[in-house]
Amino acid sequence: MRRNSKKNGAVKRILCLVLALAMVVLAGCSNGTSSTGGDGTATEGGSSQSAAQNSTAEANGTGDLKVVRTRTGAEPDSLDPFQSAASDTEAIMHNVFEGLVLYDETGAIIPGLAESWEISEDGLTYTFHLRDDVNFHNGQHMTADDVIYTYQQLSGLESGGEAISSKFTDITNLEAPDEYTVVITLGAVNASFLQLTKVAVVPKDYTDQATAPIGTGPFKFVEYTPGQRIVLEKNEDYYEESRMPQIDRAEIYIMTDESAVVQALQSGELDFAGVSGDNAMILEGQFDIYSNPQNMVQIFALNNEVEPFDDVRVRQAISCAVNKQEIIDGAFDGYATELYSNFSPVMGFYYNDELTDVYTYDVARAQELLNEAGYGDGFDMTITVPANYQAHIDTAQIIAEQLKAVNINAEIELIEWGAWLEDVYGNAQYQTTIVGLTGKLDPNDVLVRYTSDYSRNFFRYNNPEYDELIEKAMTETDENVRAQYYKECQRILTEDAAAVWTCDPNIIVACRPDLKGYTAYPVTFTDLSKLYYEE
Repeated sequence: MRRNSKKNGAVKRILCLVLALAMVVLAGCSNGTSSTGGDGTATEGGSSQSAAQNSTAEANGTGDLKVVRTRTGAEPDSLDPFQSAASDTEAIMHNVFEGLVLYDETGAIIPGLAESWEISEDGLTYTFHLRDDVNFHNGQHMTADDVIYTYQQLSGLESGGEAISSKFTDITNLEAPDEYTVVITLGAVNASFLQLTKVAVVPKDYTDQATAPIGTGPFKFVEYTPGQRIVLEKNEDYYEESRMPQIDRAEIYIMTDESAVVQALQSGELDFAGVSGDNAMILEGQFDIYSNPQNMVQIFALNNEVEPFDDVRVRQAISCAVNKQEIIDGAFDGYATELYSNFSPVMGFYYNDELTDVYTYDVARAQELLNEAGYGDGFDMTITVPANYQAHIDTAQIIAEQLKAVNINAEIELIEWGAWLEDVYGNAQYQTTIVGLTGKLDPNDVLVRYTSDYSRNFFRYNNPEYDELIEKAMTETDENVRAQYYKECQRILTEDAAAVWTCDPNIIVACRPDLKGYTAYPVTFTDLSKLYYEE
């Protein structure tokens, strides 16, 4: 037996989350609702005066409650962890929900609801030993029955039902030898399975997660007011003392206008928030400024099924016509790293660093490729952009201007986030789009997005050789060999110009000086449990 308890290699990088960038891998667009609190709410542009007045004294330690207020750039796609895959939602709700395993700030897998686990020599059987001191937020004691129920839902094993997530369809059997042991059997080796078990464990037979989420995490859900805010409060019965929150309440305001965010920070209505580089310079001296690369890819996606982007030469031409450094300087104030594939260099061990010269900025070469493809006189196209993410709008404007050099006329279409999720991400009804794809702890979660049978392959990329390599990597237990497979996948994507990958933007966070404990992660997570006010 191979024993694996407190370790698993991962990529050391830092990431926070509250930056207004759309990060995808999202499923569902439902909006949960609940009653609002009595202390005021926030409008989209900023919190109301009554909320600010009530919370400021509490937050700075002069009141009975220690309150932290921040913002998110998008509505939650769903409060139900099984229906949501939006990164901004995950960033918040990971404080509410926990899995069998968790991850630390380096990305390493650590024990969560399972205090240890074993993997059989053939890689097909995972035995998890659960903690015996965990309660859900509704007071229900967590046992193996809840874990079995969770994975029955995810895998579709219950009554032969449909799987909630295709990631768990490899599960062929679930057993609970006793109240605190769960055995999961797979039908095929899946090298990514352990990190998948960070998925939320939910209470058995509880069906109201979309409106009243119940998890085991250090924070409890209190309310969600669409267009205004999400409120969480400290879980006084949390089982792990080392992660016990030091604040009593977190208010996360839904704000898309960064000028309003800056004003809210300066007026004391927000305690920390993601900001742009130029606003960070304005706030420096008044706030502690954190700037770190994040494991994220801003992508100029081209629908590979739609003419003329179904011609690889057109996609290659656009790759040559886009000046990424102008995007980094113009949309991100220089705070970003140029990319060449759908991997950020923060992926380290899995990153292919030999792709920098595949496509360089070369307008003449772009024109040659368009001539070869029969589009020498150019064409009209549309760039569909989520309206609530200014960085993507700025990028679209820069790209539209650059494409004029090869006679491509790009019209920018701004749509609401929910419409983007449904039309673009869900149904691939678009020509081109700009969005941010979040990095993951496991490389497969990044690159599987381009496989032909992936349900959310909104690029509509299709390459049998690529699919075969992903399949091999999924069953390869030798990490060195697995890394080579993923590097080859990056090469194929780049040479096929499946998309244009622009940059990995830095996350820049302004934090009031007396609020400490801010921690960045290599995946999207606002860790509220580590925040505290300096006495």
